[in-house]
Amino acid sequence: LSSRRPLSLSLSCRGEGEPNEGRGGGAKGEPGEERKASVVCLLGRRLAMKGVKGARRCGGGMRGRRAEGGRSRSRSSGVVALFSSGGRLRQRTTTLRPSSRPAAQATTKAVAEAGESSTTATRRAFPFTRVVQQEDMKLGLLLNVIDQRIGGLLVMGDRGTGKSVVVRAVIDLLPEIEMVVGDSFNSSPTDPRLMSKEVREAVQRGEEVKTRKAKTPLVELPLGATEDRVCGTLDVESALQSGSKAFSPGLLGKANRGILYIDEVNLLDDSLVDVVLDAAAGGVNTVEREGISITHPASFIMIGTGNPEEGELRPQLLDRFGLYVEISTVADPDLRLQLALNRTAYDMNPDAFYESAAEEQEALRAKLLGAKKLVKDVKVGKDLRVKISTVCSLLDIDGIRGDMVVVRTAKAYAAFDGRTEVTDEDVGRVVGMCLGHRTRKDPLDPLGGVQKVNAVFKRIFADGLTYEDVRKMQEKSAPKSNKEAEEEDQGDEKKGRGGLKPGQWKGL
Repeated sequence: LSSRRPLSLSLSCRGEGEPNEGRGGGAKGEPGEERKASVVCLLGRRLAMKGVKGARRCGGGMRGRRAEGGRSRSRSSGVVALFSSGGRLRQRTTTLRPSSRPAAQATTKAVAEAGESSTTATRRAFPFTRVVQQEDMKLGLLLNVIDQRIGGLLVMGDRGTGKSVVVRAVIDLLPEIEMVVGDSFNSSPTDPRLMSKEVREAVQRGEEVKTRKAKTPLVELPLGATEDRVCGTLDVESALQSGSKAFSPGLLGKANRGILYIDEVNLLDDSLVDVVLDAAAGGVNTVEREGISITHPASFIMIGTGNPEEGELRPQLLDRFGLYVEISTVADPDLRLQLALNRTAYDMNPDAFYESAAEEQEALRAKLLGAKKLVKDVKVGKDLRVKISTVCSLLDIDGIRGDMVVVRTAKAYAAFDGRTEVTDEDVGRVVGMCLGHRTRKDPLDPLGGVQKVNAVFKRIFADGLTYEDVRKMQEKSAPKSNKEAEEEDQGDEKKGRGGLKPGQWKGL
């Protein structure tokens, strides 16, 4: 007490009928349900200096008398208190009355509900409609929301360009989804592909499953996550308490039917890259570890952001993203000012700033819902499909994933515009995002990925050239090989030294 430190009290509740340690133990019988609580009380400086004298109160009304070297008891509440007095710990133990037990349970429930409500109340995200410029990034996110089969979005750009802000803002535009109550994998009550094994078996038996409405989940994968936390592993708590094997879902299970966001994706550990790729490709996650064998749905939209200055992505991961967008810092002074004003207003009062954009947000949300329903009816002509495959072939795109992504993205863009027929303009708007990161990098080619894609697209769609015509043009403009260059140099040298002996100087 000479240091005037706050006193620390540790309290634990006992159920009715539990034996009480020490003198004056509780009634004999079977132990009741154990309830645990931990409370830390910080007393003021004045109380610390005076000590605990006479009748005292702690928590719900424990009363007792101070006794040197002994214990004081009361039966008004079920607590065990440790007091610091004179440099020594003193214990006060009481038993719980049957009449006070419901009140204690009600108090515990109220405290738990208050804690849960305080943790769930988070600040509103920045309004999606108030993001200035970055049109390609916003369009890529919206198209993935319309059709999840596109395969996600990869955004690479300078730091401070709002990549993470836009990704978190798109969640407010997504509609609520119906989930099965008590399921850890966000199982759908109607789609068997998005059901866990337990829910699927219950539906097959004809049992009625309870459902609830919830927001589309957004799960962030941190760089420091372990493979067990991503895939899921053995539930240690259940194994220690009941001795049974139970599965604790990882981030992939929680991201089912939602968005998996990976910030600084180019710095992600290689082992986690392989795990995420397997789940993203098949839509399921298989776990084989610690005697557990389980397969659960893991269908999600994979969104990755990164700074190209910090490193490049592995080719395997780069190809798995459906769309690729490069963004840069806004250069227009007026737009930069608008960005700064919007961010300042949001930081000062997030709720008021969000309400100012509520009408725009609701209009965009309704447009997205209509596009999600309309995308199934959008048609793509055969001639258009042939041209898309021709562009992919001329760009030497490996596999047919690029062809399929272009078709799906063009359909989503047409549905977002309220049409049921894909046009050449729809393909031209999205072909750069779909194929720019799939082209082979050639250090001798002055054109980048997106510029090269747009050039080939113009040859096929605008100029009306055939595959053979464009291929001949590419062969003529292709850089010469080392052997051809050496032969050409030797020919020029022989032609220029006509009539001269070997080693004779030709002159200037």
